[in-house]
Amino acid sequence: MVKKIFIALLVILVIMQFFHPKRNNMQGNQPDHISRLYPVSPAVKTILDKACNDCHSNYTAYPWYSNVQPIDWWMTDHIIEGKRELNFDEFSMYAPRRQYHKLEEIMKEVKEEEMPLNSYTWIHKNAKLSQAEKDTLINWAGGIREQMKSRYPADSLERPKK
Repeated sequence: MVKKIFIALLVILVIMQFFHPKRNNMQGNQPDHISRLYPVSPAVKTILDKACNDCHSNYTAYPWYSNVQPIDWWMTDHIIEGKRELNFDEFSMYAPRRQYHKLEEIMKEVKEEEMPLNSYTWIHKNAKLSQAEKDTLINWAGGIREQMKSRYPADSLERPKK
């Protein structure tokens, strides 16, 4: 009985290898990228590339193990969720209030070491941010928020009080 269950599971695992979700690999110019609205220094771009963009942009650099199911499905779900929360390649399409709030979330998540996720940095060791890199991202996001305060009326940036 155990042998039949093992064979059935093995067959299912083999069949799963033929079904892969669509890849997040839109390359080229991203007309709605955050850099179209706000300055992104080379230092910030380097940090975003190494620690953020795999889940928060329209392009993911897939590792070899992403070709194995069910890992690919898990990664795809994670990427979809990450892009739903924040997508740097679609940032300029967000309303100013959402942009302002997302920048606040960046600051909070980086400061509290919630981002990048431990499950990501466990495999991508280079994505672990130094304190200087965290400070760079926090200051960058805070600087953009300050720019936004001078560009937009305060009531268009703050969330309505409940």
